[in-house]
Amino acid sequence: MPRLSEVIAALDTLWPPERAEGWDAVGTVCGEPDQEITRVLFAVDPVREIVDEAVKLGVNLLVTHHPLYLRGTTTVAADTFKGRVVHTLIKNDIALHVAHTNADRADPGVSDALAGALDLRVVRPLVPDPTDPEGRRGLGRVCELDHPLTVRELAARAAGRLPATAQGIRVAGDLEAVVRTVAVSGGSGDSLFDDVRAAGVDAFLTADLRHHPASEARAHSPLALLDAAHWATEWPWCELAAAQLDEISDRKGWGLRVHVSKTVTDPWTAHAASTETPNAMGAPN
Repeated sequence: MPRLSEVIAALDTLWPPERAEGWDAVGTVCGEPDQEITRVLFAVDPVREIVDEAVKLGVNLLVTHHPLYLRGTTTVAADTFKGRVVHTLIKNDIALHVAHTNADRADPGVSDALAGALDLRVVRPLVPDPTDPEGRRGLGRVCELDHPLTVRELAARAAGRLPATAQGIRVAGDLEAVVRTVAVSGGSGDSLFDDVRAAGVDAFLTADLRHHPASEARAHSPLALLDAAHWATEWPWCELAAAQLDEISDRKGWGLRVHVSKTVTDPWTAHAASTETPNAMGAPN
């Protein structure tokens, strides 16, 4: 069986840590380099539910998209939420490795997996990585539909093909407008509006859209906005990443058992629809 250091070296070829954003915290959080690895679990969030699942499955390595400690810490005390995660991992000989913005910018990466889940054809990166001479890496993806859809139909496709969450899909724009081209970005995407406008697409599907950036984007153009849950837009990457590691394991004869967590770790658990349709009369007093 491979050592942790060997598996991490293979993962670093897929998502080189030096390609992460400067503010990011990627790489191995805990784990002995010489530890033998037999089972691996992929998930979006390094939260207690996922760690408990890793313990139950008997995995040796947990790979998550989101960092456990993004802004650093001064303690891993077991009476803190994140400290308890670290203690549980170490007590059960489970290593934790993070691939975040280096996986966002990869080829294929998080947005490729999102496009694939929606059956979109990737044309190019939304924000190309200037260090990639082939122009395939970068943030987000510009995509084409196999046939035109209305905004309503595209939203229904996203709601049906992405993992179910309390939020579902929020839409801004004319529901009957025709969509032929779409920009997608897994995770929070409202910092990319300038790039989306420059791409000239009909719609933008991402997560965590805030009021003012969304309002300004709609004022600039008829661009349709589709806002999904953050977790739902990034979960398809787990399946892609697991398949990539499976291929490496087969090629190297490692025989790893690779799992993808289906535990929903989106923090929102319910949605209550408004009882009245918004109208021109404004908000109630």
